[in-house]
Amino acid sequence: MTTQRIITAPADEAVAAETSPRVLTVALTGNPNSGKTTAFNEYTGARAHVGNYPGITVERKDGIVHSRGRVVHIVDLPGTYSLTAYSEEEKVVRRVVLEENIDVLNSSAIERNLYLAIQFLELGIPVALGLNMIDEARNQGLVINASRLSELLDIPVVETVARTRQGLQELLDAACERGEERRGQPWKPLHISYGPDLDPVIERMTARITEESFLTSHFPARWIALKYLENDEEIRVEGRAEGALHEELEREVDAAAQHLARTFDSYPEAIIADYRYGFINGILRQGVLERKDNLSQRLATSDRADTFLTHRFLGPIVMFGVLYAIYWITFTLGAYPMDWVKGAFHWLHGVAGDLLPDGLLKSLLVSGVIDGVGGVMGFVPLIMIIFFLIAALEDSGYMARIAYMLDKIFRLFGLHGYSVMPYIVSGGIAGGCAVPGVMATRTLRSPREKLATILTLPFLTCGAKLPVFLLFAGIFFADNSALVMFLLTVLGWTTALLVARLLRSSLIRGESTPFVMELPPYRLPTLRGLLIHTWERTWQYMKKAGTIILAISILLWAAMQFPGLPESRVAEFAQQRTAIQAQTTDADGSAAARLAELNAEEAAETLRSSAAGRLGIAMEGVSSYAGFDWRTNIALIGGFAAKEVIISTLGTAYSLGDVNPEEATSLAERIKADPGWSAATAIAMMIFVLLYAPCFVTVVMIRRETASWKWALFGTAFNTALAFALAVIAFQVGTALS
Repeated sequence: MTTQRIITAPADEAVAAETSPRVLTVALTGNPNSGKTTAFNEYTGARAHVGNYPGITVERKDGIVHSRGRVVHIVDLPGTYSLTAYSEEEKVVRRVVLEENIDVLNSSAIERNLYLAIQFLELGIPVALGLNMIDEARNQGLVINASRLSELLDIPVVETVARTRQGLQELLDAACERGEERRGQPWKPLHISYGPDLDPVIERMTARITEESFLTSHFPARWIALKYLENDEEIRVEGRAEGALHEELEREVDAAAQHLARTFDSYPEAIIADYRYGFINGILRQGVLERKDNLSQRLATSDRADTFLTHRFLGPIVMFGVLYAIYWITFTLGAYPMDWVKGAFHWLHGVAGDLLPDGLLKSLLVSGVIDGVGGVMGFVPLIMIIFFLIAALEDSGYMARIAYMLDKIFRLFGLHGYSVMPYIVSGGIAGGCAVPGVMATRTLRSPREKLATILTLPFLTCGAKLPVFLLFAGIFFADNSALVMFLLTVLGWTTALLVARLLRSSLIRGESTPFVMELPPYRLPTLRGLLIHTWERTWQYMKKAGTIILAISILLWAAMQFPGLPESRVAEFAQQRTAIQAQTTDADGSAAARLAELNAEEAAETLRSSAAGRLGIAMEGVSSYAGFDWRTNIALIGGFAAKEVIISTLGTAYSLGDVNPEEATSLAERIKADPGWSAATAIAMMIFVLLYAPCFVTVVMIRRETASWKWALFGTAFNTALAFALAVIAFQVGTALS
């Protein structure tokens, strides 16, 4: 209902060894969805991901800017509503601001948004304020007097629109000048009265803290007293380690809490928040904020849209319709460019096959590299379209509505409303990645909800799984590809929620915590922003194909090539080949056909006798219940490293196997011609890939976030067992019905 905010602030701390002017550090911080990362991208030219929903920035991002003779180190911090360290993002912001002495520029225009700015002023650091999205405020009938606000708060205030760069240079200049003015000066905290019941307590605590120099090397004395009254656990932990004064301060807080409970039926944190908001309202009424029309008598555009898009019954229908439309558009628009890319790799396969002499080098380049990586790169057009559409949902503000609608559902399964965003980031709408999804769980305050969320994120349709789904849906369900993709997405969500309920009812029991979420206004995404987000994600996919997947493809090619056939068996094939080639008078071409069959037989036997082939065959005794043959087993083993490798491994396996490796036939055609594959096998394969063990990088990230290999290995083993059980059921039922 108001302008949103960006935040920035400079400090005089040098962060890099440079020969030019001293480096200033500027921190961008503010409420979630304030445009901080948009401003960061505009300032630095970096392409950090920007999404129009809360919680997108989980860790700080850094960039260097040369501006007006200054070297400015800009830090993009997580969105937060407060400096009281309850959640991970609040801890990160305070840690950077306090430990690195970074001065913060806050942007805000109403009570809730100014609340964080006031806390920075109480901390005593130099602040410059940016009123971001000022155009939206005007459209809503709000008039903000920036110069009057600057006068009342005694800080620079600049109106900005980060996505168009309006005011950003002025904001950066103001932040740098403010930091230079305050360089080397002591804290200058803002003093707010908290009423006759708390002010005497704060004064006594401040005096004792100053007298004993209690934590004052890091924080102002009055601010420490406020944090004790606000029950800030991090400050209390530091206080316990500092000395005996901690116990005295605790007694003061307990006495104040008891007095407030008896007098007002309240507690210190609530009283402090009330007086801060009262201070803010007093400022806004002094000629700072004017409403041109009565907003209470009209709904803003976003509110009118939400009456339909977040309706109890219509909202979910629209949401599922949007998800289905994403896949329909992807397959409709992506068919032609995908064929062009695949055609290019087919041509390259043929050219390389004709130019290179027979031998290991030709096999490596044609089967290991071109067929392996080409199988993955062929899906780049579809991936780009999906990423573009997802970016449109994020930047428009609709993604936050999806989280809002799903909150009540998540509670039924023991999760938190903030779990929605990690789910979406991980592939709740196909195309995400579980690694940033796991990192996004840092916004969850409850360790139990965080753990349950982390362990169920890998069930969703991340971008790495998409090529597998696109391949098999296109082969066996060409007329219903969009429906298959949609159903796989629904299956991922359903499995994740059911497993979460199981975990929260058994291994991870505990009460759910409350959820409050900001719904940002709808915005028309900019084409530049959509293209940046699409290219970011697509480039990451392509880079992974050209590095990790290429390396794994070569390793798997070697595993599928060696140790090779015994020399005696190779000699037998050579003798048979010589005998067939001697039949030069065979006019009907039967000799050439027999020679091709012999070559294919030798290739297949070589692959079966390789290290990978032997392992795949050994697993067939179990995997056959799900319809998986030895080639599929090899690909799925490779998928433990990275899911994209599944396609490249299948490409290599079929290129080396009983299909003529000289033929530039697409992987899809080879699988379609393989009698071992059926619609039932394809369904089992897609279900297994959707649900089985997360990739290695995700496993490492799970271990990092849970601080336990136990949970990381649990996720790997449990997911794989569940995936195989469902794949067996799907294959057996599908085979019986067919």
